[in-house]
Amino acid sequence: MSRTLVAYFSASGYTAAKAKLIAEAAEADIYEIKPAQPYTADDLDWHNKQSRSSVEMADLSFRPAIAEPVPDVSGYDTIFVGFPIWWYKAPTIINTFLESADFSGKTIILFATSGGSRFGDTVKYLKNSVSDTAVIKEGRILTSAQGYVISAWLKELGIIG
Repeated sequence: MSRTLVAYFSASGYTAAKAKLIAEAAEADIYEIKPAQPYTADDLDWHNKQSRSSVEMADLSFRPAIAEPVPDVSGYDTIFVGFPIWWYKAPTIINTFLESADFSGKTIILFATSGGSRFGDTVKYLKNSVSDTAVIKEGRILTSAQGYVISAWLKELGIIG
């Protein structure tokens, strides 16, 4: 088994594309965090305060269900977790993912896609979803990153040679 896992949630495909580039370059396993109830375009309408995503992000204790079981993470040292940035944070389904397995002693490196937002308080909000021995690192916003940029980043991190 690979010592690196790439787990990602992608609402519109952008994050999925970056996750696949990371997994390929790092020769890592990959897992898609799929919501039990898929998001529709109306659900993702951030202009509408009553849309599903707006309601979920207004209540950070909300935990959308995941469609498929979370993989056994015990064999991994490093876990990349990717998502689109919503309101300067990770969507709450990322908390669901992190609370669904034991990440003790793991290094979690975040990556995201965004229309212009930065990570904001993402690490702070995710920290409570893992044990104190898990390390969450703010990674990079990879919205427009090409494969060579991702490979260079993975080299900086010591993931690839």
